Amino acid sequence: MPGAFITFEGIEGSGKSTQISRLLNHLTAAGIPATLTREPGGTPIGDQVRRILLDPANRLLDPTAELLLYAASRAQHLREVILPAIAAGRTVLCDRFSDATLAYQGFGRELPVATIRELDRIVTRGLKPRLTVLLDLPAETGLGRARGRNSSQGLHAEARFENEDLAFHRRVRDGYLRLAQEEPGRFRVVNAARTPDEIQDEVRTIVDELLKQSK
Repeated sequence: MPGAFITFEGIEGSGKSTQISRLLNHLTAAGIPATLTREPGGTPIGDQVRRILLDPANRLLDPTAELLLYAASRAQHLREVILPAIAAGRTVLCDRFSDATLAYQGFGRELPVATIRELDRIVTRGLKPRLTVLLDLPAETGLGRARGRNSSQGLHAEARFENEDLAFHRRVRDGYLRLAQEEPGRFRVVNAARTPDEIQDEVRTIVDELLKQSK
């Protein structure tokens, strides 16, 4: 039986990486085979693309070029990691996927959403997550968290999006919420302004219920 494909989305500083890692530990402890991956990246080629996309030195990167780089990374990611893991019956936990491209390049960069959807259809061949967990919080809060994390952990090499202004991040958040409204059956919007433990409790409840239905 094919495995479940679950994605985590949210603005910068929403806590995706923390929550998805904790969920992996929960599933592993329950004996559920799971694969954790991320975008952009997830493969050696994708990681090279990631460095281009997130490097603050590339501030002049054209929005359309940015979009195409994300698509290229995703195509490689699907071929090497996501599709084989799903076919092997593993639950795939992915930190960002197609919704991120719509939110960031569509709503954030204001590229045509219809064009992005068509490009993504070609790349993914229509693959969609069974579940998308959207960790939501105000853009001001998330951006403050992300910039503080980058400063304390020395992550300036991947801070290109954190350097965007607040208006950009507000458009991204609004875009995510619009996507969630369009597909309420797939999205679960989780309040990410709470403690990590409170968030994880809700995430585990949502995912456990999904996996029970899959049996």
